[in-house]
Amino acid sequence: MLALVALGANGQVIEPRTYTNAPVGLNFLVTGYNFIGGGVGTDPALPIEDTKVEIHSTFFAYARSLDFFGKSAKFDVVQPLSWASGSATVTDQFRDREIFGPADTRFRFAVNFFGAPALSMKDFANYRQDTVIGASVEVTAPSGQYNEDKLLNIGNNRWSVRPEIGISKSLGPFILELAGSIQFYTANDDFLGSRVREQDPVYSLQGHFIYSFGNGIWFAVDGTFYTGGQTIVDGVRRGGKLENSRAGVTLSLPVNRHNSVKLFFNTGVSVRTGSDFNAVGINWQYRFGGNIH
Repeated sequence: MLALVALGANGQVIEPRTYTNAPVGLNFLVTGYNFIGGGVGTDPALPIEDTKVEIHSTFFAYARSLDFFGKSAKFDVVQPLSWASGSATVTDQFRDREIFGPADTRFRFAVNFFGAPALSMKDFANYRQDTVIGASVEVTAPSGQYNEDKLLNIGNNRWSVRPEIGISKSLGPFILELAGSIQFYTANDDFLGSRVREQDPVYSLQGHFIYSFGNGIWFAVDGTFYTGGQTIVDGVRRGGKLENSRAGVTLSLPVNRHNSVKLFFNTGVSVRTGSDFNAVGINWQYRFGGNIH
């Protein structure tokens, strides 16, 4: 059996402009390619060293902007498809493993309850952002490929729920954003056979400094800090809690009225416990509906 630990990157997402207002009735189709690679933290009690993992992912997502009791809101669903490869030294023997398949499906609902009313495309032309406060809930379903005899898996075989609250402040062409979240996990009852793997909540705080060049072009400097997430196997706590910070950049470029491209890169800045990896990707977005002409 190959003993590897998959990257727990779901709770370490860095995403700017989550609470930006949008006209009601817009639909978004998004696809792209993401790469994650680097070292992975393992349980100190396991005889594992020099762990490396690479994950290549494509994904397909759909989102729609909504009118939620007069407030702007958005619903989205994301389905990743991943190829992962990993290697490690286990009890002085080199092991590797490759897998391909669907990852866990994610659903999210977000609403801006202050500063971002629900507007039609016509009325949105006169909207100017000041301060926006919003909240979201993301649910991840255990739908990804999972093998109970392996530690390296694409799916996590558990549910997770991540409530978040965020604030966005416009200062001319600049936008400052700050968001905090807590990710809760259910137990994995099929961890390495019949073991039960639990995990404490992961607490995350992320910030973004965004500059708009006009005509749909914007650039963001991103950062996040997360902590918590200690693992419990069969009632016994293993290792320490996460305490990491990451930084990155995001660039969005319009292609035409319906299409845009987003590029991003982020990396570990301070990694005391857990995984230290780099992430890079390119996403393509197509928007339709909402009386776009």
